[in-house]
Amino acid sequence: MNSPKLYPNAKMALCDLKSGMSLMSGGFGLCGIAENCIDAISELDINNLSIISNNIGNSGRGLVKILRQRKFKKAFCSYVGGNPDLEEQILAKEIEVELIPQGTFSERIRAAGLGIRGFYTPTGHGTLVAEGKEEKLFDRPCILELPLHADFAIIKAQKGDPYGNLWFKETARNFSPLMAMAAKITVVEVEELVELGDIPAEDVHLPGLFVQRIFQGTDYKNDIEYLKTKETPLESKKS
Repeated sequence: MNSPKLYPNAKMALCDLKSGMSLMSGGFGLCGIAENCIDAISELDINNLSIISNNIGNSGRGLVKILRQRKFKKAFCSYVGGNPDLEEQILAKEIEVELIPQGTFSERIRAAGLGIRGFYTPTGHGTLVAEGKEEKLFDRPCILELPLHADFAIIKAQKGDPYGNLWFKETARNFSPLMAMAAKITVVEVEELVELGDIPAEDVHLPGLFVQRIFQGTDYKNDIEYLKTKETPLESKKS
């Protein structure tokens, strides 16, 4: 498996991540997060990062490991529930947070990847989301949203080949392909590193064009936020 994109581990793949850079992190809750990359960043002597992620960890896990180290100066996200560590830092004014409606969040990332300089949306008009943003009247009032770029993106895929062609498992795909397109350097960890051609062309979810570095991940926890195996009688009545 010889490829200039292939790295031995997360630490080597992230060796040039520096203080003050912007970082996108794929995942929804704890689903599809880049566990090895998060662990590697927690060991780096860096700070003042701007993090772009749907939520900055959850239930004390995921990106919370880096958050607790006070390495994030600003967060762009669409959900902050279930994260008491983030709540604590927000109230203490230790981190700046830009809360973005989830559809707008994903579209701003997509716009960055496609070279779209901005787009108008009615979402958030007339709310705090619209403060300081240009407004324009179409069939209804809309606000101008700008793309979200990043220096690095860390994402996880189920399968990948040495040239960065990726296949994601079900909802673990979430924001990751968009983030890979929107970052200058995309670092991918995979559960299964396969040979070139093992992923059929029609099953490639993200072509290697958008991947700069890839490595075989290890020791995955694949945490479940709330494990639920059956409904209680009360829950059954409610549904």
